[in-house]
Amino acid sequence: MLRLRKELELFANLRPAICFESLVEASSLKPELVSGLDIMIVRELTGGIYFGEPRGIETLPNGERRGVNTQVYTTSEIHRIAHVAFDLAGKRDGRVTSSEKANVMESGLLWREEVTKVGAEYPNIKLDHMLADSCAMQLVRAPKQFDVIVTDNLFGDLLSDVAAMLTGSLGMLPSAALGVKGGGAMYEPVHGSAPDIAGQGIANPIATILSFAMALRYTYDCAAEAQLIEDAVQDVLAGGLRTADIMQPGKAKVSTSVMGDSILRAMDRLNKD
Repeated sequence: MLRLRKELELFANLRPAICFESLVEASSLKPELVSGLDIMIVRELTGGIYFGEPRGIETLPNGERRGVNTQVYTTSEIHRIAHVAFDLAGKRDGRVTSSEKANVMESGLLWREEVTKVGAEYPNIKLDHMLADSCAMQLVRAPKQFDVIVTDNLFGDLLSDVAAMLTGSLGMLPSAALGVKGGGAMYEPVHGSAPDIAGQGIANPIATILSFAMALRYTYDCAAEAQLIEDAVQDVLAGGLRTADIMQPGKAKVSTSVMGDSILRAMDRLNKD
């Protein structure tokens, strides 16, 4: 995956964390903390410690082994991901939180300074800065304080998984990996391929379905069609159908195919309405 992202120059990872009203009780947090939750995490995807050099494992003269990874960012890498975040915020609630470790990392200090410069180009967007460890704490303390969070590759990996669990299940969350405007894009569920449950008919298809909705919205500029899919998912969940990972007392547990077919029928019904 890392090589695919790098060679396709898919530098912007969009990870929404939305808690559907029907799944408020499935979250590990209190209902009042997640009801209405709608966060967008923008993760830089092709730089940082996952790609920095030098890296590797070496043996020192005294016989000890040492592992090395390098966290490195350039101005242009920071600027382009920051622009994605600010542009998205302009279509949402108009707030960006930039997260790094400027207190102990030079790359974090550079990140904060350069995001601030980009923020000056967006006078209608409110910019805040938050250390990554504090951001993780605030995500589980008061997640609805956030609108768009922009962060680097490593912290984005961690914070997006924290945010994912606020919604009740990784099986509910789509993601997009975008490149330069007019270039390539890749859409996938956050949970990955889940080979341990392959062929059992128990996987939750909703994240994959919502990933297609994101493709319609961000690559094909088909916002109405994307909204139809999202509304159909909400409709089916409100009707009480659940896959195993989001099962709740009093609801009907269904297979992967039944959930998918139910969403298709809901789309037909909503489209006729």
